[in-house]
Amino acid sequence: MTTFTDLQWTRAPKVYEITDERIQITTEPHTDLWQRTYYGFQNDNAPVLQMTTTEDYFSFTVKTSFDTKRRFDQCGVVMYLDSDNWLKASIEYENDTFQRLGSVVTNNGYSDWASFDIDSGIKSMWYRLSRRESDYCIEYSEDGVDFKQMRICHLNEGQGEVKFGIYACSPEDSSFVAEFTEMHVGPCQWEAHV
Repeated sequence: MTTFTDLQWTRAPKVYEITDERIQITTEPHTDLWQRTYYGFQNDNAPVLQMTTTEDYFSFTVKTSFDTKRRFDQCGVVMYLDSDNWLKASIEYENDTFQRLGSVVTNNGYSDWASFDIDSGIKSMWYRLSRRESDYCIEYSEDGVDFKQMRICHLNEGQGEVKFGIYACSPEDSSFVAEFTEMHVGPCQWEAHV
């Protein structure tokens, strides 16, 4: 079981709370992680709380709970290596009807975004990030038991020592409280291809 004392801030928010059971982050307006693609802008100011490992094979699971209300509000799992190399997975609020469950992979300063629409009434989600050397699998679950694949990806700088953990941000003029519970690091749940 992961202890929250293993985590270190890359960027700390102004307001947060860490207890033995949960982590809460209050997002600040105009915070985000995105690099260049399509929009042209570079945003690199979201709070990121991570642990470090050299383990080549592991899985990291966390439950997120949130009450987002403004477009692009998000919280989820992250592997932030530096401003040009990282990945994240989250639900991004869109409107009262739907939000987007998706992931972003950024290699050499260019981000992509793969997503699909889900109901805006969903206010919690589990994520599982698994590593097999420089390759990664991101999964999601609505109950913490049955996980479904979101994507498999490669990080160009994803070998050796890496950092991974959680993040939350509000790209527009917004703020909400993101809660993270049930964090666990253990053996890789992403089976080898045979």
